[in-house]
Amino acid sequence: MNAVAIPLYDHNEYVRLETYVLHSSNEFQTGRNRPAVIVCPGGGYLCTSDREAEPVALRFAAQGYQVFVLRYTTYFKEYVPDLDESPPGNPHSVFPQPLYDLAHALLIVRRDAAKWHVDPDRITIVGFSAGGHLAASLGVHWADDFLHERFNVNRELLRPDALILGYPLVDHSLTMDAEKDEQFRELVYQAHFGHSNPTPEERKARSPVHFVTSRTPPTFLWHTADDDLVDARNSMKWALALAENNVPYELHVFESGVHGLSLGDETSAAEEAHMNSSCRIWFELALSWLRRKDIFLR
Repeated sequence: MNAVAIPLYDHNEYVRLETYVLHSSNEFQTGRNRPAVIVCPGGGYLCTSDREAEPVALRFAAQGYQVFVLRYTTYFKEYVPDLDESPPGNPHSVFPQPLYDLAHALLIVRRDAAKWHVDPDRITIVGFSAGGHLAASLGVHWADDFLHERFNVNRELLRPDALILGYPLVDHSLTMDAEKDEQFRELVYQAHFGHSNPTPEERKARSPVHFVTSRTPPTFLWHTADDDLVDARNSMKWALALAENNVPYELHVFESGVHGLSLGDETSAAEEAHMNSSCRIWFELALSWLRRKDIFLR
């Protein structure tokens, strides 16, 4: 496996694409291009979670995918400091820069597909929580003029072939529980909107569920019904929007599980609550779905 970090920009080493590219062997899968996955970890646009990065990448790589983890622009760069401290960094919104980062990453993977033995027509974006918001945002905005003008490429090159969204935030009208952690919520809004009290109009403009069309990629979604940070209705509303536009989807809402489960087992758990035997089957379900979409190792 070739594991390297590729900075997306000369001036910023943090925003990078981490590769998990399998070697081409003369003994098996000779000369075949593989499907690819770009993983967008969550973190509320404050950071990118390690728990939703390498463990997920290695799981997909073990199934024959070429995998890329995107460390996109976030408010706190590499870590979230003690929330009692004054937040460092840029006081303004990081968005839409993360969307530019993801579009740029997708173009890099397609541009260098031959070098990495990637099938450029079988690229899935996998996003968790805020990373799910980011993946969904590209899924609905890939053909928009602002991305076309920024990258000056064929719009179709910016369209993912499929999305896998884990407990994604796609509708800002479903607000986070203020009583649970008001300071965290305000920091997330600061990162996403540039201030801590977004208007209904601002919320709608940053909610990708309102922009779903028939050209939105097929989507696999999973959530937990009692997620107390990102309401499960986010995934339900995304599925409904896809259904209304005749876009294929698969939705799994598990009865119980904390937010941020990642793989739901010991490979990605930071605490006991992250070990969830009922929810960890999402990965196998997603693989089966990708196979039905013909996005698998042939």
